[in-house]
Amino acid sequence: METLKQKRLNQIIMKDISDIIQFDLKDPDVGFVTITGVKVSHDHSYATVFTTFLGKQERAAAGLKALNRAKGFIRSELSQRLDIRRVPELNFEIDTAMENGRHIDEIIDEIHKNDNQNK
Repeated sequence: METLKQKRLNQIIMKDISDIIQFDLKDPDVGFVTITGVKVSHDHSYATVFTTFLGKQERAAAGLKALNRAKGFIRSELSQRLDIRRVPELNFEIDTAMENGRHIDEIIDEIHKNDNQNK
């Protein structure tokens, strides 16, 4: 169960990482990335950063690789913005929630089409 303090920290880190990537990171391989969420461990030593990329799957893989290359820089920039004792180690992952939701929508649409054809 996440506490209010934990949720607030997740949101602050999410906004700061988004700003760092948008304004400070100069790697063109990152491309158009959106930070969709952050989950910080209870002891604040690790943070999983969920991302989505605009474009094809290969583009997302290249962007994720670029973010993982730059995570030291992002973490050091984050340490200057946050007022906490220890800045968590960052781990970037592709957020599959939107893709899963789209797949579920397609299945539901297919079910409705089959129902309408059988009537």
